[in-house]
Amino acid sequence: MAKIKPSKGAPYARILGVGGYRPTRVVPNEVILEKIDSSDEWIRSRSGIETRHWAGPEETVAAMAIEASGKAIADAGIDAERIGAVVVSTVSHFSQTPAVATEIADKLGTDKAAAFDISAGCAGFGYGLTLAKGMVVEGSAEYVLVIGVERLSDLTDLEDRATAFLFGDGAGAVVVGPSKEPAIGPTVWGSEGDKSETIKQTVSWDRFAVGDVSQLPLDSQGNIKFPAITQEGQAVFRWAVFEMAKVAQQALDAAGITADDLDVFIPHQANVRIIDSMVKTLKLPEHVTVARDIRTTGNTSAASIPLAMERLLATGEAKSGDTALVIGFGAGLVYAATVVTLP
Repeated sequence: MAKIKPSKGAPYARILGVGGYRPTRVVPNEVILEKIDSSDEWIRSRSGIETRHWAGPEETVAAMAIEASGKAIADAGIDAERIGAVVVSTVSHFSQTPAVATEIADKLGTDKAAAFDISAGCAGFGYGLTLAKGMVVEGSAEYVLVIGVERLSDLTDLEDRATAFLFGDGAGAVVVGPSKEPAIGPTVWGSEGDKSETIKQTVSWDRFAVGDVSQLPLDSQGNIKFPAITQEGQAVFRWAVFEMAKVAQQALDAAGITADDLDVFIPHQANVRIIDSMVKTLKLPEHVTVARDIRTTGNTSAASIPLAMERLLATGEAKSGDTALVIGFGAGLVYAATVVTLP
């Protein structure tokens, strides 16, 4: 029997660079209030959101991802042609095939990099980061570009009081490459499909395509609503607060560190109340910097963690070499948490 030659990659992997892109249009809560019965104070108290960014016609999923990726590649100090794989997490690229990752890989100037999309909702960045780490260590790619990008304004029902104020658009990207020491910890990830109804698309694409008004939701004018994201807010809140704090602790344990060893906490930017509750449950020390990028960016799903990471480093609230706990969680319900060294 022939023996397969063992793969040979780097001993470890690390994040080498990070980049972000936020659309130029800033949308305050007042715009959201034009179609729902609520108030600025209610939105801020329930979510922490003050503004969010919405993409214009030219700010496509691919365009935003390319902007963020260019910054991440420059930050990593490498040439784009050295990127061996491009992993894109998104739920808002509406062309079923080909994967948007292939367009991004080409436009960035990579040398025929492997390229594919994944759909893991708000946990997508963690999923992509885990795949990238495996590729670098296994040796199938020296450098991997991981992108989280969303145009959730396209999937927002502005008449849905429970979700109209939540979502924003944007892209975040990181370059993962070789490391001589551990810089991305073990990933604690999983799914709870029995709870999938708590966050979902209102109407499947095939039902929408039929256009049968009797089976589709209508807006206040009697027009068929485009498919949107809806959720059972209280159920999601309870799950995130109680279950995800456990997952975050498991990630700390897997990395062999305690909360006292952390410098930064970067959770998915879903809701400030969820973030604050997790901080309390995890008993994070006061010296730990906590990302609350949601206040001005909104919930950008797969883009939220790299965008928050980029902002913390840009503002000096976090610095290169800091130890950070990152955790994403959302539709599926899926989750992924790990400890990383910041680039």
